[in-house]
Amino acid sequence: MSVVVVSGTGTEIGKTVATAAVAAAALAAGRTVAVLKPAQTGVGPQEAGDVAEVTRLAGSAVTGLELARYPEPLAPERAAARAGLPPVRPAEVAAAAERLDRDHDLVLVEGAGGLLVRFDSEGGTLADAARLLGAPVLLVVPAGLGTLNTAALTAEALAARGLRNLGLVVGSWPGSPDLAARCNLADLPLVSGAPLLGALPEAAGALEPAEFRTGAPGWLAPELGGTWSAGSFLETWG
Repeated sequence: MSVVVVSGTGTEIGKTVATAAVAAAALAAGRTVAVLKPAQTGVGPQEAGDVAEVTRLAGSAVTGLELARYPEPLAPERAAARAGLPPVRPAEVAAAAERLDRDHDLVLVEGAGGLLVRFDSEGGTLADAARLLGAPVLLVVPAGLGTLNTAALTAEALAARGLRNLGLVVGSWPGSPDLAARCNLADLPLVSGAPLLGALPEAAGALEPAEFRTGAPGWLAPELGGTWSAGSFLETWG
């Protein structure tokens, strides 16, 4: 894999921190990494966005690129329209990722919200960008009640578009998981048809960057450059 699209099954579920963890693990393995954010919403001109957060956590060796920024915390299409700014289109996202791919071992394309959030008035989405790139999609999911439905729906959307579901990462694993979260560890792969590839500890993004970088490989499976084992995790928490 050289380009991976990172999507969530919703918003505010740890997608940016998961992207940073994958980037940190790749850097620790000696790979060069770029992170592309097609559309940053809800952030002002001088504020730090998701790319800056990934760079802060994973390290300054990450090449970061943001294609567009819209101030209101809305879906990119609506945020662009309300700001009177041009939208980002899937072809632009794919072209930018391909340029980064020429000079990096791994390019992570982090979406905004879920897979089918609209970028433009033609209905272009992150899924369309993934299709143009021929890239697999890594899904970041919440741990608790309700995650099975959104994971299943997103997996169906990927399959309907002929996109590869690389696997799932739990964006924030609680220190004291409830029954639903523990059961979901076994059920998420069943409903999505994809492996569980990691679980980030709750508040991982609040760690000091050095501690984050040290811990990241232990939160991710070998497929993502880490040492985490789904079987061992399930034995502990399932």
